[in-house]
Amino acid sequence: MEWLGKILAIHISRSGGDPMVLLREAELLEGYGIEGDRYANGSGTYSNLPSPDRQITLIEIEVLDAIKRDYQIQLLPEETRRNITTQGVPLNHLVNKRFWLGRVLLEGSRLNVPCMYLERVTGKKVYEPLVHRSGLNCKILKSGFINAGDPIKPA
Repeated sequence: MEWLGKILAIHISRSGGDPMVLLREAELLEGYGIEGDRYANGSGTYSNLPSPDRQITLIEIEVLDAIKRDYQIQLLPEETRRNITTQGVPLNHLVNKRFWLGRVLLEGSRLNVPCMYLERVTGKKVYEPLVHRSGLNCKILKSGFINAGDPIKPA
């Protein structure tokens, strides 16, 4: 499968429930997460359910565009509570696959499952529209820095 995408936005939240903060650059730490993010420091909403596949989460801008088109719901990248908003990346096809996020090596672990928590924090009925397209949970296999605009490509 040949494709080439890019990082549109990088977001972290320092603690579960805190607003997402837009970053231009982030440090991804192998086996850990994004420096400063709630799941890297153990203070995320689901941190009591530890899982190595929750180191970083990605979602496609194309999904947000489709929700707006098909459901008339505007869901902004920061409202998704995902760390990375991608463009041109087939996330649903990257489970158990390795790929490069800039110079950082990731492995897609599992598709993200939408939850009612997202509806509570956004006040938007997004659970159903996000079924089967809520993003990708990944493991970080090689540390490094990423920037908005960096390429995303198969390993």
